[in-house]
Amino acid sequence: MQALIFDTRLSFRKDYPDPKPGPGEALIRVTLAGICATDLEIVRGYMVYRGIPGHEFVGIVEESPDREWIGRRVVGEINAACGRCPTCQRGRPTHCPHRTVLGIEGRDGVFAEYLTLPVANLHAVPENVPDEEAVFAEPLAAAFRIPEQVVIGPESQVYVLGDGRLGLLVAQVLHATGCRLTLIGKHREKLALAGQRGIRTLSVAEMPVDPADIVVDCTGSPAGLQQAISLTRPLGTLVLKTTCADPFSFNPSPLVIHEITVVGSRCGPFPVALEALRTGTVRVTPMIHEIFPLSDGIRAFETAGTPGVLKVLLKP
Repeated sequence: MQALIFDTRLSFRKDYPDPKPGPGEALIRVTLAGICATDLEIVRGYMVYRGIPGHEFVGIVEESPDREWIGRRVVGEINAACGRCPTCQRGRPTHCPHRTVLGIEGRDGVFAEYLTLPVANLHAVPENVPDEEAVFAEPLAAAFRIPEQVVIGPESQVYVLGDGRLGLLVAQVLHATGCRLTLIGKHREKLALAGQRGIRTLSVAEMPVDPADIVVDCTGSPAGLQQAISLTRPLGTLVLKTTCADPFSFNPSPLVIHEITVVGSRCGPFPVALEALRTGTVRVTPMIHEIFPLSDGIRAFETAGTPGVLKVLLKP
């Protein structure tokens, strides 16, 4: 099959072996895949990953031990847990110490014609949600993870730092809570997309003086983390969404002195994300910059890594 391979460098192959589903797994034909910030970090050395990258996808099930899935259009959760360890038995499969992670750790990803995933990871896509929207299900689910972890109400003052792909999704999700939200970013065009949804925005040049109750860091940079800390009020909450290949250091003293709660936030609820796409609560298609054929995947990565570019998609 055709696939993008990362093995210290990114390359395109036409003869990569077709994947073979393991026990309880489905074979899925990829119809559309998305490049995200984590993928860009992987090709810079994050997680020391080797194989087919990519974890945002929509596809058609071609083989499954449960025949009811065959022919259905699906998205999928990226953590393939063992289901047997104490962590899994406590209902925490996304943190299973034996898990593989689609396109990130121990499992080939979605920048290919086919992929395999446990049937337990699959979610059917509503009929009225096109592929160009469904492909956003995974990052949108990650955005919906935040209200699962942090109590956010109308009285909460919230800053989202970073106007990239994830920051725009997080801002739309948190805006729906009715909180006093501000999205802070560097790019006028991106901030305008949020403004069209009624979200208050500020450029970094207009950085607020007053600290917020909750600050969500979606900047993808060490400097963004320092900024996020400085904008969190004493006894406030700092939510970290950034993953970064480069090691960095920071002074944790403000976290101690101001008794700031730090929350790491990763994968989230797919059913909630799919329902938001079905009802139009969250709009994603204005974020699409360009769709590339898989064979032009290297240029797609270069485009996705260009400052100011939002979502780049790959079509096998």
